Amino acid sequence: MEVHSSNEVPASHLLQGASVEPGVRPALANSVTVREPQEYLFQAITRRVSSKLGACELTYRSRENIDVVKAAVQLERYCELLRKWDVNLSTIPTSDSYPDCCFVQDTAVILDEICVIASMGAIARRGEVFEVERLVSPLRRIRRIVPPATLDGGDVVQIGRRLFVGLSTRTNARGIAALERIVEPLGYTVVPVSVNGGLHLTTGCGIINDETVLLNPRWLDASAFRGLRQLHVSEEEPWAANTIRVEDSVCVEEKAPRTIDLVQPYVSTVETLDISEFRKAEGSLSCLSLIFRDIHRTDTNERAMGRVGNAKVD
Repeated sequence: MEVHSSNEVPASHLLQGASVEPGVRPALANSVTVREPQEYLFQAITRRVSSKLGACELTYRSRENIDVVKAAVQLERYCELLRKWDVNLSTIPTSDSYPDCCFVQDTAVILDEICVIASMGAIARRGEVFEVERLVSPLRRIRRIVPPATLDGGDVVQIGRRLFVGLSTRTNARGIAALERIVEPLGYTVVPVSVNGGLHLTTGCGIINDETVLLNPRWLDASAFRGLRQLHVSEEEPWAANTIRVEDSVCVEEKAPRTIDLVQPYVSTVETLDISEFRKAEGSLSCLSLIFRDIHRTDTNERAMGRVGNAKVD
């Protein structure tokens, strides 16, 4: 639900550096957009599409022509879904210095207590973290992972107090150990997961509900998720395991009918989105946002309302 109002918004309600607009600007515009705050339980950060997206980092896919205008439209529809889910959305301006900058999930891991700034595995992408840190620092205590440790946020999936972390081409063992040192004192357990196919752990893993994961077991070690209900995507839809989730609503990729049928019995609402242009850049649904609980405006009595992004926060 999108809220329009002419009332002035108190500065204390805004993410630092963000502006308020009554509507939504095109996804390539160089501006930060934040809706007037209500009693939102969740916030999300997205970043506009770079005109240089075609020069993105690639690991597994061959380079294809990317229609940047179409990608911008797809991102806007993605943002519309977050607003429909009543998420308070902030959008960072694009930067042509960083072709991959729309894949904002990789820049950080945001928990209730802290925000861990990533040490991204692709050296050319490391400057992407600064704008995200600027927005999140008023809301969370900042911790950092630094080289030679590497960790991409796209390699982290949170389920309760467990953080499943992919050992991938972008996240190394030092990065996993560094994250563990940061979060263990806060009561989190880190579970390493070998990734042998997709770019990140989230490429082959999405959360459906508090007990259920959607996996591509051909791209990761599914045994790490024992104790959870596992739904395995078909070989015909290998890219469909990634999701975004807020509360009991889940979004999967549009062109994955088998996966949609697989997920449907376990959620109240299944949405679909076309992210075909981002797929060419090895992107997935969750890559395009950082979704986190708004602990500053969540009533302390609503402790059960912990489901956020692609996981649950207790």
